[in-house]
Amino acid sequence: MKHASFIFGSWGITAVSIGVYAVWVIRRGRELAKRATREEMPWT
Repeated sequence: MKHASFIFGSWGITAVSIGVYAVWVIRRGRELAKRATREEMPWT
């Protein structure tokens, strides 16, 4: 239990970082999708 705070802190920082990045990617994708034309979206 000597290093538990370091381990939990590292996991916490990693989880928060991934969460922030995921939110950024989703928001950016939605922003770009609003400006895309139908020709740029062949999957729709």
